Amino acid sequence: MPKDTDIRVVDAALYFLPVYTRVPLKFGTETVTYVTCARVRVTVEGADGRRADGWGETPLSVQWVWPSALSYDERHEALKAFCVRLKEAWIALGESGHPMEIGHAFQEGPLKGLMEEANKGRDEPMPWLAALVCCSAFDIAVHDAYGVLHGVPTYSTYNAEYMNQDLSAYLEPAEGAEVSFAGLYPEDFLVMPRVDTLPAWHLVGGLDPLDESELTGDEPDDGYPVLLRDWIQRDGLNCLKVKLRGNDAAWDHTRLVKVGEIAIENGVEWLTTDFNCTVTDPAYVNGILDQLVIAHPRIYGMILYVEQPFPYDLERHRIDVHSVSARKPLFMDESAHDWHLVRLGRSLGWTGVALKTCKTQTGALLSLCWAKAHGMTLMVQDLTNPMLAQVPHVLLAAHAGTIMGVETNAMQFYPEASEAEAKVHPGLYQRRDGQVSLGTIDGPGFGYRVDEIERDLPGAE
Repeated sequence: MPKDTDIRVVDAALYFLPVYTRVPLKFGTETVTYVTCARVRVTVEGADGRRADGWGETPLSVQWVWPSALSYDERHEALKAFCVRLKEAWIALGESGHPMEIGHAFQEGPLKGLMEEANKGRDEPMPWLAALVCCSAFDIAVHDAYGVLHGVPTYSTYNAEYMNQDLSAYLEPAEGAEVSFAGLYPEDFLVMPRVDTLPAWHLVGGLDPLDESELTGDEPDDGYPVLLRDWIQRDGLNCLKVKLRGNDAAWDHTRLVKVGEIAIENGVEWLTTDFNCTVTDPAYVNGILDQLVIAHPRIYGMILYVEQPFPYDLERHRIDVHSVSARKPLFMDESAHDWHLVRLGRSLGWTGVALKTCKTQTGALLSLCWAKAHGMTLMVQDLTNPMLAQVPHVLLAAHAGTIMGVETNAMQFYPEASEAEAKVHPGLYQRRDGQVSLGTIDGPGFGYRVDEIERDLPGAE
């Protein structure tokens, strides 16, 4: 039965904001020096004819969403063109309901159709992950607009008062699991009220110099730290995510030990490892972990979890990973496009899920609910989110109940990009005492306080 709180999308605007990194960031076999952020304004209309605008934003992280030998420019332009197609499709959708219902309907229908159409005649098809990332800015904006229209925080609407359907309309339990989603809503799996501070994870990139011996002379002299110990001391960091190669065990082991030793010297307590999805045999990860537990037991003990060592395409690469998760919690990231793949991952031995708003707010919440119902642990990972993209990102972490805080690294790679937003939300764009602060997020929707942010946008697409 439709509710009088239902909405439909009536208009949308799309803006492309270029951002340049101060230092390079390595993703898999590629390096990021430049990214385009897609910012979206969506207008929704309620049953009573009232209208409201909502905002969403995501970096179109080409190297992450579409690893390929194709040129960066070819993939970059394809993603931007797909965003333009999405804008028209969202306006034409005509679906009414709660944002969870609208977002789910769009992903199951128009998004798949648009992706098939965009890939016709293409030598290498655009991956589904790329389509989700392009879609996420629109999906996030709809969730924001809904809260704005009704004058409430968006996270207070994920319940029976606002939603037409419970979670059983979207989710199915794992075979044999004593789980039922009937009568349950996302709010039943969320931390309510949210926390206002979160431990912040710092990314130790594969190209980042760890100490003076690794300096090349090409590092920026812009007032921001360069060496790892300086970042730790300035920001009071307590959690480090270590990017590894995944195809050079000796390098990966040496890198982990060196980072671990610097961490111990500077009072850092937690590490996690990111093997860049390049590992194809669990023995590779197990070998490194087993070396550590014998020769460097303290560093081994500091590793809170292992993140996505194996290839993106989980259905194609059905690797049994129980031997890895027997050693450390093992979190899906790039493979966890939706709850169906989380279910498959759990059957293969994965024990946790790294959520990302860039795979859509709708999809992140459904994966969160499925994972929690089945006893899986959660983390919220970054896509180096600057500007508005940072707000839904940290809100998801604050409401998810993660294993430990949130990854947030835009302040490392392009801190000046968020200067306008940081004047309104200073605690979101800097890390102090090892944490980020959400205390300024306030008001309806996602609490961006857009009217207070003085940012000049480029012409709409």
